[in-house]
Amino acid sequence: MERLYTKAGRELKGLPWMSYPRPQLQRKDWLCLNGEWTLRFSADRPGGGERIEQKILVPFCPESLLSGAEQAPEIGATMLYRRSFRIPEGWSGRRVLLHFGAVMRKAVVRVNGQEICRHENGYLPFTADITDALQDGANELAVEVVNDLDPRWPWGKQRKDRGGMWYTPCSGIWQTVWLEPVPEEHVERLEIETGLDWAEIRAVGVREGEVVVEGRRYPLRDGAARVPIEEPRLWSPESPQLYPFVLTAGEDRVESYFALRTLEVRERKGKMRLCLNGEPYFFHGLLDQGYWSDGLYTPATPMAYVMDITAMKRLGFNTLRKHIKIEPERFYYDCDRLGMIVFQDMVNWGDYSYARDTALPTVQQNAPYALRLRRDDRYMHRDKAGRQNFLDAMEGTVRALQSHPCICLWTIFNEGWGQFCADEAYEKLKALDPSRFIDTTSGWFKQTRSDVESQHQYFSKLQLGREKRPQLLSEIGGYVWKVPEHSANLEKTYGYRIFERREPFADALRALYWEQVLPLARQGLCGTIYTQVSDVEDETNGLVTFDRAVQKLRPVELIGLADALQETVRD
Repeated sequence: MERLYTKAGRELKGLPWMSYPRPQLQRKDWLCLNGEWTLRFSADRPGGGERIEQKILVPFCPESLLSGAEQAPEIGATMLYRRSFRIPEGWSGRRVLLHFGAVMRKAVVRVNGQEICRHENGYLPFTADITDALQDGANELAVEVVNDLDPRWPWGKQRKDRGGMWYTPCSGIWQTVWLEPVPEEHVERLEIETGLDWAEIRAVGVREGEVVVEGRRYPLRDGAARVPIEEPRLWSPESPQLYPFVLTAGEDRVESYFALRTLEVRERKGKMRLCLNGEPYFFHGLLDQGYWSDGLYTPATPMAYVMDITAMKRLGFNTLRKHIKIEPERFYYDCDRLGMIVFQDMVNWGDYSYARDTALPTVQQNAPYALRLRRDDRYMHRDKAGRQNFLDAMEGTVRALQSHPCICLWTIFNEGWGQFCADEAYEKLKALDPSRFIDTTSGWFKQTRSDVESQHQYFSKLQLGREKRPQLLSEIGGYVWKVPEHSANLEKTYGYRIFERREPFADALRALYWEQVLPLARQGLCGTIYTQVSDVEDETNGLVTFDRAVQKLRPVELIGLADALQETVRD
């Protein structure tokens, strides 16, 4: 693998990721604990083990270039992160919360030798009150971590033997670590629900207070405030209107925002359409893996999200399918404010079989419709603990992200990875969040309960399904044009149709949309997800290279396409 840096990675200096990590619940005071930590682990060597101790730059995983680590631990090794910190004088008299954006995977946190908490999901944030463990002067923070790739837990696209569509594992701390002072009674989280002309704001942890929106005050009673909006300005990718607000409750003051938008399924001229703000909308999207050449799970700076989002918007795309990964909250905030819809996948768990989960279903895509594969998924992935871990993670994902207006669709299972009892999972998710679309089984192994019929089609002419529900082609394309000097692997190339030169690549991609997607949009297609935003390791089927240095398509080459797709579904 080549040592491939992004421009931001080459220029990285000082304390990384100093942007406030939780924009939808923001307080004035906080302390970032990113930067240089000590990392210790044992490494196997011929003739015996060796204990490695080195410096690491948090929040970058030790497998990444940006971490500065000279050696990454083996999968399953126990890592010990350590650093010291001091509490600012102005925080006296308040509780102190310690926040982790995400740690991969199994973490035990100690402050001054006292165990504070344990956490086992590698993709979800967690918080602990460390006040009672603090001492005057310097405090020691230690985080013991094991990334064992246990298939009973969500693991994403990590694989010990990386290659093809599976990527380098990311161990340890990979999102921001930070401290925050709060009063005894404080807002623990916000739950925001909106319609076309109203917002309901629920503040978990407090009962009384007020919400101020555009200079108007609304009382917070029993932890909730109803905010009517006169002359509402609706959120869409074309006009991403946000409404900032301030919530005060006792001594606590937080800043946040909401947006007004609705999602529903409507029949239009005999076709079932996905509607945004009451009108049919074509979700013109891309698969987004969320990997960077130098930081792997974590880009050098949060501005990398802005660059990806704006680059894809310039090409006419309005949707990113966040694939088998949950990002730091900064990503969703940038999608909210810049106007990029997100289809959010639940992170997969369970074993994977190439023959069962990829090869056979792909062949079946070319079979007559009546003969296509359909499995009773009650007998798939039967491990009871793994099933419960997945359902708990699904609930945690909704709780963490549900107030972001950019998220318009949840994907529960992708291509059968970890799939079980999909209809029951649909009902559980719909009860958690009835406001969004749900793609229960993206690709294949579909059951009966889903808001869309969702197919992956790479190797044949695109076609619609036959169910009377909105149609999504949730993975298509995957065309390859490799730029060797900006590729991580010069020996291997992975993708679904390979081109040696840029011009034939661009011509084929345009033809895919104008000659196949657009006619299907007239027949009822509601959205497509092209594979993909960027190259990732062996995969070179991105619209930008892995180091984000080369954009393979020019905006002028797709001019008119996005407008044509919207006009078609609204006709």
